[in-house]
Formats: sequence, structure tokens, C-alpha cells
Amino acid sequence: MNKFRFTLKVAVIATFLLAFASLAQAQATRTWVSGVGDDVNPCSRTAPCKTFAGAISKTAAGGEIDALDPGGFGAVTTTKSITIDGTYGAGFGSILASGTNGVNVNDSATATPGTIVVTLRKLSINGAGTTLGLSGVNFTSGKALNVENCNIFNFSNNGIRVSVAGNADVTVTDTRIYNIGQAGTGKGIDLTTSSGQVIAMITGCSFQKTNTGANFGERSRGGVRDSTFSHNTNGLIAAAPLTNDAQVNIDNCFFTYGTVGIQAGAGNTTLRVTRSTITQNSTGINLAGGSAFSNGNNAVFGNTGGEAFTGAVVPLK
Repeated sequence: MNKFRFTLKVAVIATFLLAFASLAQAQATRTWVSGVGDDVNPCSRTAPCKTFAGAISKTAAGGEIDALDPGGFGAVTTTKSITIDGTYGAGFGSILASGTNGVNVNDSATATPGTIVVTLRKLSINGAGTTLGLSGVNFTSGKALNVENCNIFNFSNNGIRVSVAGNADVTVTDTRIYNIGQAGTGKGIDLTTSSGQVIAMITGCSFQKTNTGANFGERSRGGVRDSTFSHNTNGLIAAAPLTNDAQVNIDNCFFTYGTVGIQAGAGNTTLRVTRSTITQNSTGINLAGGSAFSNGNNAVFGNTGGEAFTGAVVPLK
């Protein structure tokens, strides 16, 4: 009897160790997806998965999912720190998100909400379909979001939506956002938080055919540099209608062919503009309750109206 019990204990321990080893193996630091992959695979380079959703459960927190070849890898929700890279090796990773969000970033239900860092790189996020997608990227809880060298288009609500309940950092670089909610209130990027502050840096991006290219809302601050806003209803708006400010520093940007180029909206709102061109808009600069300051090196001409900044020129210090 004792021998039987000993054998049984050994079997139980061995089973536990095998299960633990299998779990550890499943959580790889780097996983892979392919257009000819299968989500039952371990997502290794030689046995890739089919979708980002299939790969993310097999990728360790802080790890990376890479695309081996061109493919549509599906919408995905992440509750942990991750990098998703479409790569430029054999092709461009794509997400088709008709009727839904392309990427959801939300760690609110975890043990440590507001802590994850998510990077999206070299992705085509397309909301096209019988029903357009909602938002290309929907960031509702986390520490930081980085969007690098992506195309985000054909969404009804937002290209990138940031609506968190605390502090968050957002960087968007070398990204093209277009065909976003022109018939409604769609925004290329929309930034708000109900507490704390969202700080966003937008560099080398283009916003075309949106209702509003970039919207800095309640408790948001940041900078926009080396970027183009064209054929939007509104190029860039900052508005904080409650008690918390929205402040934006704009450098070397181009605003054209819009109903409004830039707008300093209601509340404690401030725009600081340098080395930028605002031309051929119905209203170049709309002072709708806030302030827009220039240091004197901007080109504002050819608009139907609204070509004056707030008060005197503010020199650089």
C-alpha cells in the first residue's frame, strides 16, 4: 500500500511539473504570426499562429508578436504590456476591423491597472466593411501607448481614441490617419482623461479626411511636430470645457483645406505655434474661448478669415 501511495505521489508531482513546463513554454518572449499559420500552434517561428488574438495568450508580458509574412491577423485586445510589430520583412501586418475596434488596450480588470505599456508598429489597421469599424486603437486603461509607422483608416469614430481614468503617455510617430468619421464627429486622435493627465507627442504624422484631425480634450497636454493636416473639417482642436486645461505646442506643421485650421476652444485652453503654415482654410485660427500664441515665425495667409493670433506676438525665450 505504501509503495502504491509513493508511486501515486510521484505521478502527481510529475504531472504538475509537466503542466508547469508546458505553461512556461507557452509564454514565449517572442511569438510569430503568419497568413498560413494556425492558432493551435505554439506561435514559434517554425509553427506560427494565425491571428494576433491567438498569439497574445502565448506571449509573455513585455514580449513581442511579429508577422512573418503579409496577412490579415485580426482585431486584438491586450491586457498586458506587449509589442505588436507588422514588420517590413516579407510584407505588412494588417488588421481588418469592420464593426469593431482594431486594437483594444485595457488593463482595468487586472491586479495592477494603469501600468501596461503597449507598442504598435508597422501595422495597417483598416475598419472597412459593410459596417465601418469603431476606432482603430481604443486605449481605455494603461500607462503608455506608442504607435509607430502605422496606417489607420476607414473608422467611423476615431483613428486613435485615448479615454483613460488617470495619467497616461501617448506617442504617435510617422503614422497616417485618414477617412475617419467625416460624416459625424470622428477624430483622427482623441485625447481625454477623467483624472490625472494625458501627455501626447505627435511627430511626423498626417491627418486627412477626418472630422477633426487631432483633438486635445480635458486634462490633455502635448506637442505636435512635423505633421500635416489637410482636407479635414477641423485640423487641430484643443478644448477643456470643464475646469482642467488643454495645452498644445505646435511646431513646423501644415494646416490646409479645412473649415478650421486650428482652434483654441472653450475653457483654459492654450495653443503655442511656431514655424507653421496655416493656409487656404475657411477659418485659419479660431479663437473660441481659448488662446493661440505665435512667436512671429508662422505663415498665416490665404484663409477666408481668422488669421490673427491672440494679442501680441510672444517671442521665444
